[in-house]
Amino acid sequence: MQILGILNVTPDSFSDGGRVMRADGVLDVAAAVAYAERMIAEGADAIDVGGVSTRPGADPVDEVEELRRVLPVVGALQGLPVWVDTARGRVAEAVLNAGACGINDQRAGDDPLLLAVVAAAGCSCVLMHNRGTPQTMGTLAAYDDVCGEVWAELAQVAARACAAGVGVDRVILDPGIGFAKTASQSVALLRDLPRRTGVPVLIGASRKSFLGVLTGRASPSERLPGSLAVAIHAWRAGAAWVRVHDVRATRDALTVAAAMEAG
Repeated sequence: MQILGILNVTPDSFSDGGRVMRADGVLDVAAAVAYAERMIAEGADAIDVGGVSTRPGADPVDEVEELRRVLPVVGALQGLPVWVDTARGRVAEAVLNAGACGINDQRAGDDPLLLAVVAAAGCSCVLMHNRGTPQTMGTLAAYDDVCGEVWAELAQVAARACAAGVGVDRVILDPGIGFAKTASQSVALLRDLPRRTGVPVLIGASRKSFLGVLTGRASPSERLPGSLAVAIHAWRAGAAWVRVHDVRATRDALTVAAAMEAG
């Protein structure tokens, strides 16, 4: 299983917002590059650069501001495997032209231009299940069968991407743990995961609030053990990728788990 290391170039992401911002609120590109290089050294297979917070209640960010945040970082990370977390086709086009090699779309192709851009570039694309916006998704976690409905909707998204020209081997599906899902629904999707890995799947559960519900850990910084448990479960279930904040700890945990399985 491959590791996607999270590099948020935002002031307001739920766990690490502001990590690479200067005291005056300006992005510190050198700090972002150093952090990305550190994650690669710790075992990340690619870096996921995000310029828009998708946490519940996050304020919207316009396209100009998103580009202002991500383009300098992508340009400075030449030679590293860089993906960009965006739902906008114009942003995807700009960052791919600047050297990015993959797109992580947490709106699952809502912007048809994004799918066209990905198809033209021939790059990998994560399509994540979601409902609503950061302001409304908490009210939209209504499912009769969360696993069946989420994966049926993802199948429709994948078909739309392929119809737009995205190679089927370039599509990675993400059930959107925590996005328009309650804690119990997120757990149900993870339990169900072994049934769904006939296609490449990415799991992003690092430090999320459902782990706090399960463990009583209110602070995201206290949720590493829970995050590692999910990463090991995802690996055993056959997921292709796991998206994490804590690369070194995740790589170590997966290495030890693999050694135990081999023994």
